[in-house]
Amino acid sequence: MVSPTLAGVIESWRDLVLAPSGARGEAPPPIARALNLLLGLLVLIGSVWFCLASLHPDWSSVWGYRVEFWKGWVATVEIVSASLILSILLGFVLALSKRSYFLPLRYTTHVVVETLRCVPLLVLIYLIWYGFEGALGIPDGYRLISGILILSLFESAYICEIFRAGIESVGKSQLESARAIGFTTILTYRYVIIPQAFRQVLPPLVGQLVTVIKDSSLLSVIAINDLAQSAKQVSSMTYDNLESYCVMAVGYLVLTVPIAMWSRWLERRFKYET
Repeated sequence: MVSPTLAGVIESWRDLVLAPSGARGEAPPPIARALNLLLGLLVLIGSVWFCLASLHPDWSSVWGYRVEFWKGWVATVEIVSASLILSILLGFVLALSKRSYFLPLRYTTHVVVETLRCVPLLVLIYLIWYGFEGALGIPDGYRLISGILILSLFESAYICEIFRAGIESVGKSQLESARAIGFTTILTYRYVIIPQAFRQVLPPLVGQLVTVIKDSSLLSVIAINDLAQSAKQVSSMTYDNLESYCVMAVGYLVLTVPIAMWSRWLERRFKYET
């Protein structure tokens, strides 16, 4: 027979490693979440340390280029901020165009969106920048603006599908009710569709920001001085590839981890009870 004290200890340890079974979907106790999160971080840190220990990285060489890394990181923040705003606006316009009653607009938008989603961003950058640069004579000074526009165009195709899914999640009965009380199409979108769709699309939309941040690194192929380009330049000058790209990885983690955590919080905050 197990003593009450031992039974209490076993029960306490079970709560730390197993999800509570009292209620479906109930969150684990705070102490269990904290300890298991700490365990996951230790596993991650241990894995990274194991990979780097045998390589004996020398951080002193890249430390001398910390100003270049900082400038590249700031440029990445600027690129991502501008691209996110433009891609959200363009994605919303594309989502409305895919639902247009004007068939040429609807199907042209469908072709454009599907093409952008199926073509790699790297190919799109080369195609638009070098193709249009030669055809239109775009000066090299407009590389940053061109990079922002290319990234915004590419990401807008994915954001378009996020908006479209949110709009189509609104029940047909609600649309019929809006028509019954005399709402026009614009009023239906303003007071019925958009408020409900916004609640649905906000978590995946914020999560898409993580993809925008990571995809911005590909703009370095057209010599935009972002964080990835800074890592390339430092790597070519110091021949310390590992150290340079580790710094770049940390710079992107500083941007992406808070956004990913915010996205998870939004999912819990706006989740409908079923």
